[in-house]
Amino acid sequence: MKIENGYERLPRNYSLLTDTYEHKMGQGYLMNGKKDQLAGFDIFFRKVPNGGGYAIMAGVDKIISYIENLHFGERELAYFKRSGYSDEYIEYLRNFKFTGTIKAIPDGTPVFPNEPLVTVVAPVIQAQILETALLALVNGAMEHATGARRIIEATPKGVGVMEFGSRRADGTEAAIDASLYGMMAGCIGTSNDLAADMVGKIGIGTMAHSWIESYPDELTAFMAFAKEYPNNAILLVDTFDTLKSGIPNAIKTFNWMKENGLPLDHIGIRIDSGDLAYLSKEARKMFIEAGFPQAKICLSNGLTAQTIESLVAQGAEFDSLGVGDNISKPEGRMGCVYKEIALNEDGEWIPKIKLSEDAIKIVNPDIKTLYRAYDNETGYAVADIMTREGEEIKTDDLIIVSPTDYLKKKRLTDFTIVPLQQTIFEAGELVFDDPDLDTTKAYCEAQMATIYPEVKRTTMPHQYHVSGTEEYVNFKNDMIEEKRRLVLK
Repeated sequence: MKIENGYERLPRNYSLLTDTYEHKMGQGYLMNGKKDQLAGFDIFFRKVPNGGGYAIMAGVDKIISYIENLHFGERELAYFKRSGYSDEYIEYLRNFKFTGTIKAIPDGTPVFPNEPLVTVVAPVIQAQILETALLALVNGAMEHATGARRIIEATPKGVGVMEFGSRRADGTEAAIDASLYGMMAGCIGTSNDLAADMVGKIGIGTMAHSWIESYPDELTAFMAFAKEYPNNAILLVDTFDTLKSGIPNAIKTFNWMKENGLPLDHIGIRIDSGDLAYLSKEARKMFIEAGFPQAKICLSNGLTAQTIESLVAQGAEFDSLGVGDNISKPEGRMGCVYKEIALNEDGEWIPKIKLSEDAIKIVNPDIKTLYRAYDNETGYAVADIMTREGEEIKTDDLIIVSPTDYLKKKRLTDFTIVPLQQTIFEAGELVFDDPDLDTTKAYCEAQMATIYPEVKRTTMPHQYHVSGTEEYVNFKNDMIEEKRRLVLK
C-alpha cells in the first residue's frame, strides 16, 4: 500500500539484511563466470498456519521499497572488506543495481500452499542476494494480514474490528506492520498513531485502566473523560467490578452528559476482562433499562477467531471489537521459502527441482503462470492452476491435477480463469502502481467474497485446490523420475 505524509516504507538501508551464505554464493558465482546468468526463484509456503484454509498475500509494498532502495554504500562495502571478500566482489556490489523481473500476487489476495506468491527472474547473484530480505518482508506481512483476516471472518458483518496490537508486537517495525496489514485485511482502524499517519488516517481508541486509577474514584474519572471527549465517550468499565461499579457509573456519567446538554450519539463502554459474553449481555440489559439503548459495547482481551465465534454462539452483545495480540503476534508462522526453479544456460531455460522424501516438499519446477479459476454460475473460486510459462490452457473443459497426488483430479467446465501474478519490476524498473490502503482493503474484501465459506471455516476448513494442468503435472513427474534415475545409477 502507498505510504503518505513523507514516510518511507522501510526506514533504513536493508542491503545487509542477508544470510552470510547469500554473499558467499554471490562471490562464488562471480568468480566462476556466472555474474550474468539468469535464474528463476519462487517464494511460496507449504502449509497455512493455525490450521487455517487460506492465507492473505501481503508485503508487495515492502518489496517495492526494498528494491528501490537497494544499494551498497561505503559502510556496507567496508563490512564486506573486513569480512574477507575479494576486491572484485566488493567492486561488483559498489555498482549493484537490480536489473531483473519480479512478479507477485497483489497484496490482499487470498492465497494457498505451494503456489508461487512471488517469482524473481534475475542474474543469479542478484536473485540470491534478495532471498533473506524478501522472505522476512513477506513472511511478517502475511502473518499479520492472515491473522487479522481470520478475525474479520469470524466477526459478524457490521461489527468493526479495531487493531490494538502495537504494544504486543515483536519490535517497532512489527508494530507498524501489524497495524497497516491489519487495516489492509479489514480492520476499521488502528490505535497506532504512527501507522495511522503513514496512510493518512487518524488513530482510534478509548482509555486505559490507568486513567481510572489516576482519579479519586471511577465516576470522577468517567465524567472527566466524557467532558473532554463527548464525541468518543467510550468508558472502560472493568477496572474494579464491571456490573457493580463500572456499568452503574457509566450510566451515571451518561445521565450527567444528558443533563449538561452533551451529545449522546457516541457513548458506550469497553469490557476488557471477565466473562465477556455474560457481562456484555447484562450490560445491554442495564443500558436499555436506563434509557440508553444506543450505548455501544466494545469487547477486548486477547480475542481470537475462535473466541469471537464462541462469543457469537453465546449471544454476546457487542458493536465493536478491540483485537491486539492475535494480529501483532499471531500464532503460527507462514514459513515461506525461496527456491530455485529454473536456470538459463546459453539462452535456454533449464527447469530445476528439489526432491524430497516428503511429496509436499518437492518444489514445483520451472517458471510458471498461475491462474485462478472462477465458477461462472456461483462466482466462487474453485481452483488455482499452474502451467509452464507459455503453455496454452483450455478455458472451456479442463482437467486439473494435484501436483503432489496424480490420482486427485478435477474437471472444470463453465469457468473463467484470471492470471494471479502481476509484474512488479521489469528489467529492474518499477512498472506496478501500488494502490493505497483503502483500495487494497476493498480489493481484499471483494476477493474474500469469492472464497467458499467452507474454505474460510475456523475449524477443519475445506482444502482448496492448488493444481496443475495435466501437461504441467506430467512434466513435473517426468522430472522427478529422471532425477531419481540419475541418483540411483
